[in-house]
Amino acid sequence: MKIVFGLVGLLIVLAIVGSLGRGQLAAVQAPAASAASTGGLPPPDAAATVREQSQQRQQQVREQVTRALQQGADRAASQP
Repeated sequence: MKIVFGLVGLLIVLAIVGSLGRGQLAAVQAPAASAASTGGLPPPDAAATVREQSQQRQQQVREQVTRALQQGADRAASQP
């Protein structure tokens, strides 16, 4: 009886792992142009070189970080 329960448990775990693996593979095969794959950043100019694209991304991240820090400072200043 222990063997039967062991095999049933093993099959259940195998089914769960297979289902999760299938979901992960489907996510990897999603289109690369989605906003999730770019981290929410707008796509860079198609005609730009790799160096220019990198600089654009760095500038965008810098601006986002600055904006977030400013919002945090504003929020902290408005609290009593």
